[in-house]
Amino acid sequence: MNKVNVADIPELETRRSPTGKFVEYGRMVSEALGRERTSFDLRTRHPFDVQIARVPARTALCPYHSHTAQWEFYIIISGDGTVRDEGGKTEVRAGDAFVFPPGEAHQIINTGDADLVFYIIADNPVGDTCHYPDSGKFWLVFQGKDRVLKGEQADYFDGEDEVAG
Repeated sequence: MNKVNVADIPELETRRSPTGKFVEYGRMVSEALGRERTSFDLRTRHPFDVQIARVPARTALCPYHSHTAQWEFYIIISGDGTVRDEGGKTEVRAGDAFVFPPGEAHQIINTGDADLVFYIIADNPVGDTCHYPDSGKFWLVFQGKDRVLKGEQADYFDGEDEVAG
């Protein structure tokens, strides 16, 4: 058995936007237990990922987004916030739990005066991508690198007739 105490896991700043609207600190529990993010072996990749996230007062975890393949399960540990989803906004507080299946857009916002702290448990499937409905962007991993793309819709055959072969 591999065991860690979360108090011994360093808290990292994992996200901060240029204006500070989006801020996240996290304790990467699964990685402390040996998870290897890039492995295709489930014994080292792990079938799910656990993080303890902390979002400071009056900031959001990340922009409104949906995953193509990933499930995310949340449990609020402390603080008050709002969850934005396709149905609107819902207040959350310590003890609340909720889940987002693939394709359901969501956002976690700290609306309180204290830190919002919660568990994120996600299955992190290989090949997951994200869509950001507010800005029309897409996030994906291509050739081992994170990419964020924003562009115009194209026809499936756009530019293909001109290619030799």
